[in-house]
Amino acid sequence: MRTEDGLTICVPSSVVREAEDDREATRKLGYVARAAAVFRADRLVVFPDREGERRRGGEYVRTVLGYAATPPGLRKDLWGERGELRYAGVLPPLRVPWRTGSTPSGEESKTQGLVTEVGPEGRVRVNSPLREHPISLLVPSGMEVEPGERVTIRASSREPVRARITGKP
Repeated sequence: MRTEDGLTICVPSSVVREAEDDREATRKLGYVARAAAVFRADRLVVFPDREGERRRGGEYVRTVLGYAATPPGLRKDLWGERGELRYAGVLPPLRVPWRTGSTPSGEESKTQGLVTEVGPEGRVRVNSPLREHPISLLVPSGMEVEPGERVTIRASSREPVRARITGKP
């Protein structure tokens, strides 16, 4: 459904009910994630379909789709090791906006980061694909963040890093 806020795709929690095993279920969810990326969906909503659910329910679907939508550099920090993600290696790569790099024309690029530490004076440490180690960024006024939250970052330069937090994904 397309609204003024963007494209939202609704997925039933029973989408993987016909999958024979977790590997096939993860593969099917990878197809859903890839289609959402191709059509530039802004949101994927998993709605309950209890009649169709079998062994894998809505939480399994949300976990695998959430993992697929997470930038590769943040997956380990954000998701850790979970049984539902045992076959995450079969998920296709997604080409979504958070993976854009710095452009040759000097335009800003957008990425996501994971807040690891909230410090004094409105500063936070953020893990992001921009650097191997966390970077210190200023939180915009009026925005509250906590450790473990994802934030959207706009970078104007990678070396040296010049970036700012612009919001939450």
